[in-house]
Amino acid sequence: MRILIQKFGGTSVATDETRACAAKKVSLARDAGYLPVVVVSAMGRNGAPYATDTLIRLVRSCNPNASERELDQMMYCGEIISAVMMTATLTAMGIPSVTLTGGQAGIITDDNFSNARIVKVQTTVLQSFLKQGIVPVVCGFQGVTREGAHTTLGRGGSDTTAAALGNALDAEKIEIYTDVAGIMTADPKLVSEARLLSVTTYQEVCQMAEQGAKVIHPRAVEIAMQKNIPLVIRSTFSDDAGTLITNQIAEMETNIEDQTVTSVAYVAGLAQIRLIAKQEPLVAAHIFRELGKNGVSADMINVCAERILFTVPDGCAEKTVKLLGSFPCQLYAQSDCAKVTIVGGGMRGVPGVMANFMEALQEENVEVLQTVDSHTTISALIKTEDLAKAVTVLHRKFRLSL
Repeated sequence: MRILIQKFGGTSVATDETRACAAKKVSLARDAGYLPVVVVSAMGRNGAPYATDTLIRLVRSCNPNASERELDQMMYCGEIISAVMMTATLTAMGIPSVTLTGGQAGIITDDNFSNARIVKVQTTVLQSFLKQGIVPVVCGFQGVTREGAHTTLGRGGSDTTAAALGNALDAEKIEIYTDVAGIMTADPKLVSEARLLSVTTYQEVCQMAEQGAKVIHPRAVEIAMQKNIPLVIRSTFSDDAGTLITNQIAEMETNIEDQTVTSVAYVAGLAQIRLIAKQEPLVAAHIFRELGKNGVSADMINVCAERILFTVPDGCAEKTVKLLGSFPCQLYAQSDCAKVTIVGGGMRGVPGVMANFMEALQEENVEVLQTVDSHTTISALIKTEDLAKAVTVLHRKFRLSL
């Protein structure tokens, strides 16, 4: 069987008109000889009646301290409504289809409510429908524990659903449909010269997503990468090819390993925490264990004996200061920060990339508060007010519009 996974995001299933566009993609896939499995997100975005955030607000308006388990029961509803409407659209077009919840589709998870991990995908039901020529329309973002409790997979979980089904069914390809043309070299809202990437690698897309690019959930990419299943990011509303994500370099129009930098990504809404030792050296293990015990996730970590720098979300800054107030150090917090990152598998071992990175920011008088880097990324923490010009100048410096 030539199985194709087609995942449609919230804007693709929000109205009768957009669902008709999505259904056309399913019809074209069937005409091309594929057996599609459709995965859908909840309808619309924040503010829409059945969007996930709207459902969460409904529960919390009654009880701000509702448990994660109870929130999962409510969040389950958004995708069910979306899937039923998509099934109705396909059926009205003459395409036999059936709605399946995540649990009915065989997605078994742990019991970490609101951020569950998939432990197994049982494909018997899906394969039965596919053999009958029936299109399964699966509720993304959800699963079920072995005990039968409803769970959700965390933000971006519908992408994870699509990748997990593709992996379990040995799909030929996974298509992620959205309202943008594909993956861009930068946020086009900040950089007018940003261009579409026709092809990139799993590793680079994971880094883009981890560094703030709103492209696809990194967990979904990791799952697809396990079996080298090609991922395609496409627009529901055009016939453009979109962005192919793969490791098959020989199939690509350009050798992406020769590109030093592929994209510029960013994360806003951060606070920098600085700890300066007073008398004795700082013990980083004790500091980060205290944060971990209290659910504070740190990023951009720089550690030495006399000083520790890291970032937390702005909303966690006050909590972090209180948690670490008893440690023998001077403690400072600076809010309204952002992380800007260049991503590129080709920068590994290439000299001069950091120099160009810092030179570009210096040319625009962007103050750098700290940096971190890896073999495939370089990041700088800057003030939020400098974010737009930092992204723009880095995009230009590394010639990403060409």
